[in-house]
Amino acid sequence: MNALFKPFRRATAVFGLVAGLSCSLVSLAQAVEIKEVTSPGGIHALLVEDYTNPLIAMRFAFKGAGSTQDAPGKEGTANLLSGLLDEGAGDIDSAAFQAKLDELGVSLSFDSSYDNFSGNFRTIVENEDAAFDLLRLAVNEPRFDQEPVERIRGQLLAGIVANEQDPGTLAAKAFRSTVFPGHPYARPSEGTVDTLKTVTADDLRAFRQKTFGRDNLVVGVVGAIDEATLKRRLDEIFLPLREKADLVPVADIQPVTGKQDNVALNLPQTQIQFALPGVKRDAPEFFAAYLANHILGGGTFDSRLYKEIREKRGLAYGAGSYLTNYDHAAMLAGSTATRADKAQESIAIIRAELKRLADEGPSQEELDRAKAFVKGSYAVQNLSSSLSIASTLVGIQLDDLGTDYIERRQGLIDAVTLDQVKAEAKRLLSVDPTIITVGPADA
Repeated sequence: MNALFKPFRRATAVFGLVAGLSCSLVSLAQAVEIKEVTSPGGIHALLVEDYTNPLIAMRFAFKGAGSTQDAPGKEGTANLLSGLLDEGAGDIDSAAFQAKLDELGVSLSFDSSYDNFSGNFRTIVENEDAAFDLLRLAVNEPRFDQEPVERIRGQLLAGIVANEQDPGTLAAKAFRSTVFPGHPYARPSEGTVDTLKTVTADDLRAFRQKTFGRDNLVVGVVGAIDEATLKRRLDEIFLPLREKADLVPVADIQPVTGKQDNVALNLPQTQIQFALPGVKRDAPEFFAAYLANHILGGGTFDSRLYKEIREKRGLAYGAGSYLTNYDHAAMLAGSTATRADKAQESIAIIRAELKRLADEGPSQEELDRAKAFVKGSYAVQNLSSSLSIASTLVGIQLDDLGTDYIERRQGLIDAVTLDQVKAEAKRLLSVDPTIITVGPADA
C-alpha cells in the first residue's frame, strides 16, 4: 500500500554501479515497444509482447477506488476486500480456489492504496485458459463466505493490535492527522479495531460493485500474448463490470505546514518526520523538483541529508526524503530516527539543510550526479521483470504520461537546467515544514 508515512530505507544500489549500468539500461528502455489495445467491448490496455518466456503478466487498477472510498465508520473496507477476492469465487470455495491457483502455478494478488485498488496476475501460457477464468471469477464473482472473511479480518485485526505501540504506526497516525486534517488521507487505510469489525460481507459487495467500473480501469499486460488474444481476454474479464464507477467525490488538499508535534513514547530513539508541499505529477516543473529532492535526500548515499546526519555526525543509520503524489495532494516529506537526546540536533540539521538548499541551490556537479542516477536507476526499478513493466504501464496511464513516456523520459531529465532546479528548491524548501516526532516528551 502507498503510505503517507515512509520510514527511511537505505538505497540498495550505489551511485557508481547505477551510472555504470546506464548505457545498457537505456537500451533496455528503448527496446520496450508499447502497443495500445482496445477490445471490441471498449476495454483499453497497454501491451508489451515478449515471447522470451512462456509467461503472461497483468497489472490493473481501478483509479479512485482506494481507501478514500471507505464509508465513514467502516475504514478498512478496501483493505479487507483486497485480501478476499482470491478467497473463493463463483461456485469455487476458498480452499478449492487456492488449490487451483497452486495447481496451475498462477500468481494472483490484490492491494489497495489511498487512491486506487489494484490487481496483479501472472500465469504460464500452458494454463492461460483456466488461469484467466480464475481471474474473471475473482474480479466479478467473489463469494465472501463467512470463514475466509473472518479469517482475513482476524489477520488484519491482529496486525492493527500488534502495531498499537509501534513508533512507525504512531508516527503515521500523527503525521496523517496533522498534515491532512479532516481529509480521507488522514484516516488509517487499514482501518481500526472498531471500524474493521463493522465491515460486513454486504459492505464488501457494495464497495466492489460501486468502485469497480470500466471507466476507471487501467490495464498493463506483458508477455507471450498477442493483440487479438488480449482483446478477447479483456472482454472476458472486465466487460461484466458496470460501465461507470460510482465514486464518492474527494476534495483536493494542501499539506499543512508550520506545525510541530510530539507523540510521547518512552523509547531510546526518536522518529522524526517532516512534510512540505510537493509538486503535481503533471506540472512542467516536476522533474526539476524531483532532482532537487534527490539532491536533498532522495534515497542515495550521495544526498545532503544522508551526508550531514549519517556520515558526518553518525546521528542515524539513514535520513532521506521523497516526493509523493496522490490524486488529491502532493507532498515532499522526509524522515530519520536518532537517539532521543540527539533529536533536536537532528531537527536543527534538517532545517539547516532545507534552508541551505533553498537559499543556495545545488551545484552543477550535484545536479549532474543526480541526473545520472535518476536516469540509470529507472530501468532497474521499472523494467526489470514482466510484472514491473506491467506496473509501469499502469502507472503511465494513471498519470496520463503517454505511451512514449519511457522514450521521452531521458530527454526530459537532460533538459532540466541548474537554474530551474534552484528555482524549485527555493519554492519548495523555503516553507516552514511540519515536523512530527515520536519519542520521549523531553527529548
